[in-house]
Amino acid sequence: MSSTTLAIGGSWLTLILSMCLTTIVLLLLLRRGKFLYALRKVPYPPAFPIIGNAYQLCCSPEESFKKMIKWGQELGDMYLVWVGMRPFIFLYKAEAIQPLLSSSIHIDKSLEYEYLLPWLGTGLVTSSGEKWHFRRKLLTPTFHSDLLEVYLKTAIREAKILISCLRKEVGKPNFDIVPYAKRATLDIICDSSMGCVVNAQTNFENEYVLAVNTLASILQRRFLNVWMSFDPIFKLTTWGKQHDYALRVTHGFVNKIIAERKAEWKSKKTGCSNERSQKRQALLDLLLEISKDGEVLTDDDIRDEVNTFMFAGHDTTATSVSWILYALGRHPHYQEKILEEYDNVIGTKKLSLDILSKLTWLDACIKESWRVYPVTPLIARQIYHPINILGHDIPIGSTVLINSFLLHRDPRYFPEPDIYRPERFLPSGPKYPSYAFVPFSAGSRNCIGWRYGTIIVKVLILHILKNYYVESIDTEDQLRFISELVLHNVGGLRLKITPRKDATFI
Repeated sequence: MSSTTLAIGGSWLTLILSMCLTTIVLLLLLRRGKFLYALRKVPYPPAFPIIGNAYQLCCSPEESFKKMIKWGQELGDMYLVWVGMRPFIFLYKAEAIQPLLSSSIHIDKSLEYEYLLPWLGTGLVTSSGEKWHFRRKLLTPTFHSDLLEVYLKTAIREAKILISCLRKEVGKPNFDIVPYAKRATLDIICDSSMGCVVNAQTNFENEYVLAVNTLASILQRRFLNVWMSFDPIFKLTTWGKQHDYALRVTHGFVNKIIAERKAEWKSKKTGCSNERSQKRQALLDLLLEISKDGEVLTDDDIRDEVNTFMFAGHDTTATSVSWILYALGRHPHYQEKILEEYDNVIGTKKLSLDILSKLTWLDACIKESWRVYPVTPLIARQIYHPINILGHDIPIGSTVLINSFLLHRDPRYFPEPDIYRPERFLPSGPKYPSYAFVPFSAGSRNCIGWRYGTIIVKVLILHILKNYYVESIDTEDQLRFISELVLHNVGGLRLKITPRKDATFI
């Protein structure tokens, strides 16, 4: 074969490959063009090519939160932020979030939730599709009324310990309530989920407690740090090393508990049970019952759900308790309304679920705190199917975030939205649309444990108010919000407590 023939053949091959490459590039550009065209009418703050608004978000978490609120106030009913080539679409109107949260299709969490996979696996928080539907159906019985009564007893026991722990803060000018709330809720939820007591409130050096706090803290910070989103970089950092060590501790602890409870469960099945195996710990026992010794759920599956329960429960509940106490410390006359109603309702009876449901002032104060200081200020969904929001066709590949901090301050439904006014949530108060107030999200993917979490919050708040008069040190304009997985204040939430003359355990 002559060199001329080879040259011609090579030229044709080069031409064909060039045409294929050009076609691929054109198709990608066309696809990207359609993507951008769909979002053309959604406003966004000034952005640079390629990096988008990432340069504006390279600031402190506090400043990032301020910018998100500012853009929402300036850019209309919805806006987007470009982080590199990815659009993050922010929603904060009831009409905008309804088609998203009411859908049984748009249930996938945002891509950032992949950071949780090493700890939570594919548990209820991180799973999607058929697996999520199966797990949701599986776990729903864990929160029925009979078991909630058992959980109530655990909450009361740990609330009494919390009151005792708080005594050392009496007489001090201020202290941060958040660590106390975290330790109390960790003890409550650890007992409810695994049937073990870790004594987080009295043993600050418990390795499992420290590991859970480390993981929660690092993962929340990672959500906001663009560079930490890359695993190879994250693994090289101090955060990455601390994360991996804490992960080994938590997995080792939970695996040990599962093995022990599994042995007890098998003993119960064979009639060789002891007193401890007769004590039903709903979550773990339920999972062991339906696991069919690994046929339906493996030990890893069970561990994922236990870790999910711990993660999703203790931090959000503790944050809720802290913000409620802050709000009541700023508006102390509501403390007296709660206590007066409690004394009238309970009489000589013991605290029960029925009594908790009758405390309308307590309920209203809690809900108003959830409105003004939403525990989970951002709810994120990844869009894998077309959806129309406020007349905009949101393209596949977008990330949509519901900003509940702005949503809950919509003046159309909550006049003077920045003012703490629990009367809004009294039975006689004004009505508002279903999706104007979503403290536990809404729709099929709402928080499965919202009733359980509310019980813990009510019990802890009641015990604290019955024993201490609460004052908040910082005014509202001194608050410095950080939006992570939960709503934080820089420096914690500072309170001052004074024992009540008629202080008593409930």
